[in-house]
Amino acid sequence: MQRSPPESQQKTSPSEPSGSRVSQVIFRARALSKDYHAGETVVRALHDVDLDLFEGEFVVVLGPSGSGKSTLLNILGGLDVPTSGDVSFRDHALTGATDRELTRFRREHVGFVFQFYNLIPSLTARENVALVTEIADAPGDPMEMLTLVGLRDRVNHYPSQLSGGEQQRVAIARAVAKRPDVLLCDEPTGALDAATGRLVLETLAATNERFGTTIVVITHNAAIAGMADRIITMRSGAIFKIERNAMRCAAAEIEW
Repeated sequence: MQRSPPESQQKTSPSEPSGSRVSQVIFRARALSKDYHAGETVVRALHDVDLDLFEGEFVVVLGPSGSGKSTLLNILGGLDVPTSGDVSFRDHALTGATDRELTRFRREHVGFVFQFYNLIPSLTARENVALVTEIADAPGDPMEMLTLVGLRDRVNHYPSQLSGGEQQRVAIARAVAKRPDVLLCDEPTGALDAATGRLVLETLAATNERFGTTIVVITHNAAIAGMADRIITMRSGAIFKIERNAMRCAAAEIEW
């Protein structure tokens, strides 16, 4: 579904929903900080981050390398834990959760898409997607998911027989197949050319529209911000500003 290009971007608070499509808070972070230790040196990757994310919204997180984007994404996805502060998913606290509880949270609620596709080379596209459906409670049909991402004619191809963009779309189909509440994407177009990147972004937008999946995309590419309900800009481990688009644009309208 195409939308008109954004007419304006307006500042919004961490707790303000970005439009009529979004409603309940799905993630809430308060005073979130993360320190990493390298010998006697302490590196603060996140510093007192306050943020609410809402059901059904499409969020783009911008910022240079080292700004804390991936650290924030990993904590929201239960792949890492904060040094201090609190983070919750709906009404469930993630802070202090055990490894087993975080594993269950990831399995039941979160899909991940990374810059590198992490497909199993010995499995076809359909088999890569089906592998995830075996552990999901209410999975989608692998063929349906691959059709959604435009790969119905490539389902029996192995990763080595697919282009980079096709492999990334298989990775998205795999993530969406378990019907997650949230899809967390770390530089999903970082290794792709402009035309292929737009196809991947169209797939993410279609997932957001069709299933109401909350999408969070972290990227260096500021042009992608036009697709978002809200844009979060990070600097030096903190949120520098949050803006919202009056209207979202389609991936095809993005000038790479």
